[in-house]
Amino acid sequence: MLNEERIILMTKLASYESGEGKKNAAIGSYFRSDYIGMQVVKSVIYATIAFFIMFGLYILYDFEVFMAEIYKMDLFEFAKSVLKFYGVTVAGFAVVTYIVYAYRYSKAKKSLKNYYNNLKKLASLYDKNKK
Repeated sequence: MLNEERIILMTKLASYESGEGKKNAAIGSYFRSDYIGMQVVKSVIYATIAFFIMFGLYILYDFEVFMAEIYKMDLFEFAKSVLKFYGVTVAGFAVVTYIVYAYRYSKAKKSLKNYYNNLKKLASLYDKNKK
């Protein structure tokens, strides 16, 4: 005989497994610090690449003026200001990445916990039917 509650629960579990569950299982396979750390490192790398591309475009935009003023400017101060801006940019990206991925990790863990509780509930429904 079919148990309607079991069918509903199995459908819910199958839907989760085929959709959001794949992504959450991948996230859940990491420790929190490993997952967030990996994402922050990737973000820092991407921010560095983006910063140097934007810096290169900024220099190329007014290259004639830059070349005319390069002999007048203090290159150490210029390098210091560029490095400060780079540091602020990368730190900003890292902080935002940390916040976003910490939230995603906690959300995925809660979702997986709910999924495992539903699996336990389904197992108990099967055990109840056997008796």
